[in-house]
Amino acid sequence: MTRRSALLGAAGWGASAVLPLGASAQGSAWPTKSIRFVVPFAPGGSSEIVARSAAVELSRLLGQSVYVDNKPGGAGNVAMQEVARAEDQHTVILGHIGTLAVNPFIFDKLPYDVNRDFRPVSLLAKVPSLYLVNNDVPARNLKEFVALAKAKPGQLNYGSAGNGSAGHLAFEYLKMATGTFITHVPYRGTGPQLTDLLAGRLDAASVGAPAVLQFIKSGKLRCIATGTPQRIPQLPDVPTVAEQGFAGFEMTQWYGLQAPASMSASAVDMLAAAAAKAITAPAAVEHLSKEAAIAVGSTPADYARFIAQEQQRWKPVLARAKVRPDN
Repeated sequence: MTRRSALLGAAGWGASAVLPLGASAQGSAWPTKSIRFVVPFAPGGSSEIVARSAAVELSRLLGQSVYVDNKPGGAGNVAMQEVARAEDQHTVILGHIGTLAVNPFIFDKLPYDVNRDFRPVSLLAKVPSLYLVNNDVPARNLKEFVALAKAKPGQLNYGSAGNGSAGHLAFEYLKMATGTFITHVPYRGTGPQLTDLLAGRLDAASVGAPAVLQFIKSGKLRCIATGTPQRIPQLPDVPTVAEQGFAGFEMTQWYGLQAPASMSASAVDMLAAAAAKAITAPAAVEHLSKEAAIAVGSTPADYARFIAQEQQRWKPVLARAKVRPDN
């Protein structure tokens, strides 16, 4: 196997040391076979776009194939449980705001511990949350949508990729900020949800930008607000939630890379260096920026701190909104 070196100069790596990606500190080769990169959601959403952008560059850097394996179910818990128990040293999973900062607080009991059974590897990307309506909804912006919702409490609905998903969290956060009552309709993934939103069977949704920009630009869906602190370059005419009367509002999705706790520390370190370099490679950055996703890349320690902060941030929100998982 050809050994490659990754310069620890990617975003989040302050040092400029060189780390051999094909060998551990003890001299044993890693990886020795293809790496399975599990995505705990159905195909067609932002998660797959982020994962595939990283996987292409990781394959090049590590000298082994890194392939994406979508394994949806149970708000991401089916895949998380499987990967938590993986001991082959070549299985990793896409971490997400839902699985890492939401599920621990809405499920009475999980068959794994997100902090104990996984090693944080690297924060990969942040994705703007967009607030959308179908073209039959008579609201051109967020103010008009809020007024419509207040005039018809409970009569409007919104969809999400499932209870506890990022879209569910984003819309419940908006409901709290605006004081509106809008009925939630959970789906099993972003793809099925978008099908009904495009068909007019759903009134609204909050979805990560990569999955819906094409539909906004083609006029098939209307974006009434972004959850970002500032407007995004891809939609310069769409104001933020904060701009439309709700100061301080911010909602973005994020994705990272987790390894099972059984993965060796040396393998995690090599994977982290490669992941930070992969997601900030020009090809990956270009691909993600076209979808309005922001490449990050970080050290395991920085990513672990970020997860802890997000857990502290969303725990009280989830309790207040009484978010519960799918039955």
